[in-house]
Amino acid sequence: MKFRYFKNFVIAIAGVVLISSCKKFLDINRDPDRIPAANPPMAQLLTSAQMNLAFEGCSDLFTQQMSGQASQPNQTYEYDRYNITGSDENNVWSSIFATTLSDLELIIKNASAGGSPHYAGVAKILKAYEYSLVVDTWGDVPYTEAQQLDGNTSPHYDDDATIYPKLIQLLTDAVADLGQTTSTLSPGTNSLMYTNANFTTAKAQWIKLANTLKLRLLLHYSKKDPAFAIAQMGTLLGSSATFMASNADNFQMIFNDAANQRNPITQFEVSRPNYLFANATMVTLMNAKSDPRRPFYFTPFPFTSSPATYKGVTPGDPATINYSRIHTYLRGTATGSPVQQSGGGILANAYTYSGTAPLRMVTYPEYCFIRAEAGLMGVANNDPQTWFTNGVTAAMQQAGVAASDITAYLAANGTLTGTNAQKLQQIIEEKYVALFGVSVEPWNNWRRTGYPALTPPANRIAQVSNVPRSLFYAQSEIDLNPNCPGQKPADLQAKVFWDN
Repeated sequence: MKFRYFKNFVIAIAGVVLISSCKKFLDINRDPDRIPAANPPMAQLLTSAQMNLAFEGCSDLFTQQMSGQASQPNQTYEYDRYNITGSDENNVWSSIFATTLSDLELIIKNASAGGSPHYAGVAKILKAYEYSLVVDTWGDVPYTEAQQLDGNTSPHYDDDATIYPKLIQLLTDAVADLGQTTSTLSPGTNSLMYTNANFTTAKAQWIKLANTLKLRLLLHYSKKDPAFAIAQMGTLLGSSATFMASNADNFQMIFNDAANQRNPITQFEVSRPNYLFANATMVTLMNAKSDPRRPFYFTPFPFTSSPATYKGVTPGDPATINYSRIHTYLRGTATGSPVQQSGGGILANAYTYSGTAPLRMVTYPEYCFIRAEAGLMGVANNDPQTWFTNGVTAAMQQAGVAASDITAYLAANGTLTGTNAQKLQQIIEEKYVALFGVSVEPWNNWRRTGYPALTPPANRIAQVSNVPRSLFYAQSEIDLNPNCPGQKPADLQAKVFWDN
């Protein structure tokens, strides 16, 4: 599937978008690009919704996987030190509600009415996924009264604790829809995710995604109500539900090596050089274990060091190019022969990247680490060690690490030891590295568990003393929706329901 244009690319803070470029979106209550509800073309709506969803987020500054601190003061620099306003989120809020979710709602309504449950099922899964990111980022948001087009331009906000059960039910309904033996229309090569002309093959993967996403949502309850999380996860895992079985089941967007069709990270790095570098938190964690994913994740620093070494940015470090840069895992195949500059760094875009690295959203390694944590919590038939090993192995394979290096890494770092708290730290820290580039979930894991240990930047703005727990509402909502509950506290410490 060809992408016609580079639409609303954003770099994520905590995985959810804050920086927009290339397309200006208006307020949530007015969508000039909305397709009329009468007989909308579902194939095009699905493609549009999936592209918008994938371009809404693809990196993580809050949990210190990447850093904007080494750049001169600009967007990523300011966001990295928590200098965020509600106006920064106007475009992404509008993109989510007025475009992605609106398109998905039109698909659900028209597919249900037109006897196309396969389309309805896919759209329901995408809606549940998108809303889970929205709730995890903002907390209370419009749900019951949302996506009514001109029927309600000032939706009330739902308590976020009441939205999660609806998302889980939505996923259950989606699986039922996909299980229908007849459907007037079914997604085919117009689907940018699980693309397959034979929907029978794709359908199995969509069902696996729905059940795996349920597990992710249930795991989020573990901080607030561990007994509920254990019981519900045990029931789901003990049922006949199917789940991701390998990296081939990853929920991700695939990109092309062609103008305006390359992945968001590559397009951003080309258009805004020196805005992103590796973060010291991520690099230090990986250096301590001689992690063999480093050559895929980052460029060496100094560039010609032998054996290769890697350096991330610590807040307050000088604004230079003398750090490791984001590499092939998030940008695709690299060609060219960069020259080491004075100080050890390489120039921005010294490599030419294909831009074909996928944008990963829910992955098999994440599923394995969920199972490992479930076992640690006491969910039956989930051996933590087995699933931990599976998760590390799959994450290494996903990055392209050689089998011999995986074996060596597991021998040195692959055994869960110590107390349950120490084992949990091992699981979450490995999950943190495995989820490089996955939106929101590394931040969710930190809010649930406190791992990995994060140190707020010394140059953070005065109002924010710690890593943010949720984001401000879009200023457009504050200004134009009289039913918005009002702006969040300035310290960004307001918690979503499962974080309490």
